[in-house]
Amino acid sequence: MAHADPPPDAIPEPGDPAGEAIPRLLDLYAPQLFALATRLCGSRDEGEDLVQEIFLRAFDGWGGFEGRASPKTWLYTIAANACQRMHRKRSGEPDHIGSLQELLPFGEPLIAVISSEQEPSDQIQIRAEALRRVEDEIASLPDEFRMPLILKEIVGFSVPEIAAILGLAEGTARSRVHRARLKLRSAVDRALPRSPDLAPPPAYPQQTCLDLLDAKQEALDRGVPFASDVICERCRSVFASMDLTHEVCRNLAGTDLPEGLRGRLREEIAARSGGKHDA
Repeated sequence: MAHADPPPDAIPEPGDPAGEAIPRLLDLYAPQLFALATRLCGSRDEGEDLVQEIFLRAFDGWGGFEGRASPKTWLYTIAANACQRMHRKRSGEPDHIGSLQELLPFGEPLIAVISSEQEPSDQIQIRAEALRRVEDEIASLPDEFRMPLILKEIVGFSVPEIAAILGLAEGTARSRVHRARLKLRSAVDRALPRSPDLAPPPAYPQQTCLDLLDAKQEALDRGVPFASDVICERCRSVFASMDLTHEVCRNLAGTDLPEGLRGRLREEIAARSGGKHDA
């Protein structure tokens, strides 16, 4: 499940000693950072190494934190920079994600069916397969799309926050999130049962469907419901699979932090605190 925001009095402030501030950030955000790190690195061991680097860099840099961004955004900026340094392009990693047209289902003769009337056992199986496909697809995304997608769909940052963390124009961050989200939706769609009949012909011009898709993406970005009186059966199916993909991604945020890693980090922070005076 996605993590709720901590109460304000749990968040350290500029000027707090690093030996107090960083352990509090560790308790608040380390599980989310571990979820991000393991999906970026592809293994738990490399994910642990990356989380350790993030928090030790945060300790060393805490004296320069001025509070212009939230401590969480500041910490994830460190994480993004560390990920870019540590993670190298893997053998066989794609150089592109596919065009928008390739990610849309306009030419498919049959459309996916997601119904609350399906048997509970079928719904459980569909969600389990959707989870597997989402995890595989996240691992296969090019780096420039994987990081924005994880920050948005798993961690829960807003698009402006993602742009600030990654040093991107807001429009670029939004475009990468949207295209990566469609890539995951396409993978989930392939796991869904199909309608027995051919899809009806388009009820509206294709541009209407594209406009509705943009509105749906914006609603997902903002975390608000989406509804429209002008929607065809194909779009309804696409939006249902987008909702399922979004739900699966949010459930990936609950990765537990290995206790051994937590203990090592606390020991290292305590050792550094003992040999260094905070301003």
